Amino acid sequence: MLTKLHDALRLRTSPPIFFGSALIIVLFVVGTIVFTDPLDTAVSAASDWLLTNLGWFYILGVTVFLVFLGYIAVSRWGRVKLGPDDEPPEHSRGTWFAMLFAAGIGTILMFWGVAEPISHLGDPPRGSQGVEPVTTEAAVDAMRFTLYHFTLHTWTIFTMPALAFAYFIHKRNLPPRVSSIFQPLLGERIHGPIGRTIDIVAIVGTVFGVGVSIGLGTLQINSGLAQLTGIPENAMWQLLIITVVTLAAMTSVALGLDRGIKVLSNINIIAAVALLVFVLALGPTLYMIKGTVESFGEYVYALPQLALWNDTFADTGWQSGWTVFYWAWTITWSPFVGIFIARISRGRTIRQFVTGVLAIPAGFSIIWFGMFGFAAFDIELNGDGGLVDRVVGDGDVPGALFAFLENYPLATLVSVIAIIIVMVFFITSMDSAALVVDTMANGHEDFNPLPQRIFWAISTGVITATLLVFSGTGGLGALETTIILVGLPFFVMGYFQIYALLRALREDAGELPPLRTRRWKKVLPPEEIEQRACDDDQYSDEYDDDVEVVAEPEALDEHPPEVVAGGTVPEPSAHGTLARRTQTTGMKFTDQPTRPGRATTRKDSDPSG
Repeated sequence: MLTKLHDALRLRTSPPIFFGSALIIVLFVVGTIVFTDPLDTAVSAASDWLLTNLGWFYILGVTVFLVFLGYIAVSRWGRVKLGPDDEPPEHSRGTWFAMLFAAGIGTILMFWGVAEPISHLGDPPRGSQGVEPVTTEAAVDAMRFTLYHFTLHTWTIFTMPALAFAYFIHKRNLPPRVSSIFQPLLGERIHGPIGRTIDIVAIVGTVFGVGVSIGLGTLQINSGLAQLTGIPENAMWQLLIITVVTLAAMTSVALGLDRGIKVLSNINIIAAVALLVFVLALGPTLYMIKGTVESFGEYVYALPQLALWNDTFADTGWQSGWTVFYWAWTITWSPFVGIFIARISRGRTIRQFVTGVLAIPAGFSIIWFGMFGFAAFDIELNGDGGLVDRVVGDGDVPGALFAFLENYPLATLVSVIAIIIVMVFFITSMDSAALVVDTMANGHEDFNPLPQRIFWAISTGVITATLLVFSGTGGLGALETTIILVGLPFFVMGYFQIYALLRALREDAGELPPLRTRRWKKVLPPEEIEQRACDDDQYSDEYDDDVEVVAEPEALDEHPPEVVAGGTVPEPSAHGTLARRTQTTGMKFTDQPTRPGRATTRKDSDPSG
C-alpha cells in the first residue's frame, strides 16, 4: 500500500521511513490542535519528571562526549581520513567555516549574544549561594555559564554525530542515515525494522529541533519588528513570520547547496562579523577586549567544575530551565547539523575534523559572547542600564538584542540589519534541514525530487507554528517542555555512536600488536652476588633456580621477537626489529666474566633463559 502511494506521488524515497515520519508529524499537529489542554498537561508532566530525575544524565552525557572526542583526536585514530586516503578536502577552510557558522552557530549567537549574559547578570545561576544580582561577581559568573553553554559543550553535541556520519558515509560508503552509524552493531539489519525505527526517530526529532530553533528566531524577529514599527507581538504576526521564512527556505532549497545555502552562508557571515565590528568600534572597546580575554580565563578555570555541576545542594531548578534545555534542544537537531557538517568535511582527517569543528566555532563564540556580553555589562553597570529590567524583569528575552542596540548610533538601521541577519540564518537552517532530512529519508544523495525537499521545509514550518502558537503553554515555554522530551533518545543513541565508531575503526584499521621488548636478566647488588657464591646449601631452598642473576645489566635477547596482526611471529629482519626502529642495532652483548658459584651459571644453550 505504501509503495503504491509512493509511486502514485512520484516520490523517490523509502516509503516506510518517509510515510512513518510524516504520519507522526501529522498526528502531533492534529493532536495538539484538537486535544490542546490534555496533551499540554501530559507533555508538561513528562518534561517535569525528566528534569527532576534525569537532568544529571543530560549533563553527564555531553561531558562524556567531549572527553571521547578529545581522546579520539589525539589517539592514532586521529590520522584516519574521512574519505579516500589520497583525496584532498572538498572545500577550502574559509568556505568550510562559513558553512559551519550558518548551519549551527549563527542562530545561537544572534538570539543569545546579549540575552544570556544579561539574564545571568540579573538572575545569577548561583544566587542561592550568595551571588548578588547586577554585581561584578554576578557578571563574572554570568560569562562563565554563557561560555559553558555555547562553546565546547554545544559544539560537542554537533561534532559527536557529525564525526560518526562522516566516517560511515565517506569511509564505509553507507547511506546518509542515522541507522548507518549502528552498522557495526546491526549489520544488514540497518535496512530492516530496527534501522527504520532509528531513522524515523531521528527524522522526527530533527524536525522538532529545527522547529524550536525557528520558533526562537520567530520570537526574536517579532520583538525586533515590534520595537521598530510598533506591530504587536502576537500569534498572527508570528504565523506570518513563520510563513515568510518557510517560503524563503523553499526557494533556497530549490536552488540547491551551491547556489542557495553556500551563497547565503558566505553573505551572512560577513554581515554578522560587520555587526560585531560595529559594536566593538562604537562600544567600550578596551573594556570589551579585556573582558573577553579575562572571561576566557575564567571559563577555562571553571570548566571542570561546570561540566559536572548539577545544582545538587541548592536544587533551585535553575539548571533545568537553562543547561538541560540547551543540551536537549541542541542534540535534537544534531543529526541535521551532523550530516550537513559531514557532507562538507569530506577529505579531512579525524584530527582535523574534531579540532576544526570544535575549536573554530567555539573560538568565535568566545569572541562574540565576550564582546556583546561586556558591552551589555557596561550599559548595565556603568551606564543608564535598563537591559536587566527588560530581559529579566519583563521576561523579554527575544528583545534583548534590540534593547541593546538602542544604546548605539543608527539604532534603527542597525536593528533592521540585525533582523535581516536573523532571518537569513533561520532560512539557511530550515533549507539545510530540508535537504538533510530528505537525504536521511532517501538514503542517498544522487537524486532527490524537489517536492520531497519542499515537503520537509513545510513540515518544519508547521511544527514551529504548532509549538509556538497552538500548544497550550505557547511561546518559549512550549518550546522548552517539548524539546526536553524529544532529546532523551538522542542522548541514549550518543553512547551507541561512541561504541560503533570505535569498533568500526578497529575493524578497518586493525589492532596494534603488543609492543615486544628485550628481556633482561635479574640484577642483584654485587655484594649479594658475592654472598650467594659463598653460601652453603642451607639457603639453597630460598633461591629460585630458574632465575639467572647478574651484577650488571645484561640482555637475554639481542632483539625481541615481533608480533604482527594475526599473532604470527616472523623471523627477525634488519629493518623490522625493535633494535633497528630504536637505532640500537650496533649494541653488542658479550658474555661478562662470571663469578664462581651456582647463582652466576650461564645458560648459553638456552637463550630464552
